[in-house]
Amino acid sequence: MKPTYQDKPWLKFYDDGVPEFVPFENTLLHEFLEKNSRDIPNHTAFIFQGYRMTFKEFNDMADRFAAYLLDQGVQKGDRVAILLPNVIPCPVSFYAVLKIGAVAVMNNPLYSDRELLHQFKDSTSTHLITLDLLAGRMIDLRPQTCLKTIVYTSIGDYLPFPKNLLFPLVSRKKKLSAPVKPAPEVFKWKDTINAYSPSAHRVDLHSEDVAMVQYTGGTTGVSKGAVLTHGNLSKQTQQIDAWLPGFKGNTDEVMIGALPFFHVMGLTVSMNFAVFKGWSNILVPKPQPEPLLEAIEKFRPTFAPLVPTMFIGMLNHPRLSKTDLSSIKACVSGSAPLPLEVIRGFEEKTGSVIIEAFGMTESSPATHVNPYANGLRKVGSIGLPLPDTICRIADLNDPAIDLPVGEPGELVIQGPQVMQGYLNMPEETAKTVINGWLHTGDIAYMDEDGYFFIVDRIKDMILSGGYNVYPRDIDEVLFEHPKVREACAIGVPHPTRGEQIKAFVVPAQGQTVTEQELMDYCRQKLAVYKLPTEIEFIGELPKTNVGKVLRKNLRAMEMTKRSLHQKA
Repeated sequence: MKPTYQDKPWLKFYDDGVPEFVPFENTLLHEFLEKNSRDIPNHTAFIFQGYRMTFKEFNDMADRFAAYLLDQGVQKGDRVAILLPNVIPCPVSFYAVLKIGAVAVMNNPLYSDRELLHQFKDSTSTHLITLDLLAGRMIDLRPQTCLKTIVYTSIGDYLPFPKNLLFPLVSRKKKLSAPVKPAPEVFKWKDTINAYSPSAHRVDLHSEDVAMVQYTGGTTGVSKGAVLTHGNLSKQTQQIDAWLPGFKGNTDEVMIGALPFFHVMGLTVSMNFAVFKGWSNILVPKPQPEPLLEAIEKFRPTFAPLVPTMFIGMLNHPRLSKTDLSSIKACVSGSAPLPLEVIRGFEEKTGSVIIEAFGMTESSPATHVNPYANGLRKVGSIGLPLPDTICRIADLNDPAIDLPVGEPGELVIQGPQVMQGYLNMPEETAKTVINGWLHTGDIAYMDEDGYFFIVDRIKDMILSGGYNVYPRDIDEVLFEHPKVREACAIGVPHPTRGEQIKAFVVPAQGQTVTEQELMDYCRQKLAVYKLPTEIEFIGELPKTNVGKVLRKNLRAMEMTKRSLHQKA
């Protein structure tokens, strides 16, 4: 007899020591930082380009910035925007905001003014922390927002000797810094830190109080602000800790902070988890292959949350053969599927274990992870539900109906990490969180062992000649071709079939491949109704900053092209 979702068949495959339910501490994130400041004050919290900051210094600086925010009139519930890469003031300002009961709004420095304006206005953020490189744009944008003050830092603010001396000489030439034009209520980060004593102010905070508004990537529509509570963030870090019993109680581990902290995966799995564990965190503000390899070799991280583009970039980099990556024990991969050959290649090179995971902005983010130690890892699976997380596969037409094991439908989730809802979007919230269940918008299935597999996004599904076609099926077949580096399929209009399939392909470096060659290859691997009718070769697929392919951008680009062709 096949198991049901209520049976939780996944529990049989948990690693030894992983509980079904976590004995959650009623402790908030900033309280874990304060505990580390007392218990391991001199332990390194951050390493940035060789500059080291201890947990006591980290907590002290967060208290000083909290004092500045209080002096500016920031109260419990007020929104404070943070627009920074992975530099020391990013986690410091985040924890300062939490300490005074304000709400952190993390923003992507790569976003356009239009995208940032939407997030500032939607969140009604009243204060902003950013880089000198972005400050001029933000000063110009400020009159259209609720922003009162802007504090700016520089990449050169925290560097070791002699880099701190050399930085002013080379930074302008290399575009690592920029002058900030005079404007009222615009302050230097270091000036604010030096002007205030650490705040002893305490706010009455509870798990259900809002800690942050985290905007979705907007890969399937307008960017929405997921409202995450202190309980969401604290319990999520404790869930991840429960999943990794082999790492308990050891502050000698070293995290590599390559995932951007303004993205929910980097925020939780790298920044908050390292603070929770008392681990040192190597901050990498620009996680390109070369600086990543350099940081790994120089500072010897043991735990590496990364995304597929980072693994692929390092494996294809000419410096790889000369780089010692053996310090890494565990890697977590999320955001997009990781090809089997990449997993094998990276594990062989490092001796580490890559555990694939799944999450969403709306769930803080992690909901599923593959076992790390002695449990079964299934390649291609997003793994098993985390402790205290329950999941089922719902009928696409009637979400109240559970589908049988092995049958694809919508993945729906319950757990302490699920958001309160979307900011200012009650209708979207009502469609996404129904009777306590988070509707992911992902088509998935569960096998008999309780492992979950993502098939595709509901919004990406192609309806061709009456058949449902999942574009990831086509992507994966094309990716297996030795002359293909990356591929992405979309649906485009067809006069009789509704939609037909077009694939965009990035050839592997130094390789030449033809459309006919790939068409013939697909015929051997795919049902006729799944075959692409057109293949276009391009230099790069559009992606988010964490490597998720923007299928909607390709679709929009294609529809614009077809519209212009019809008009011509």
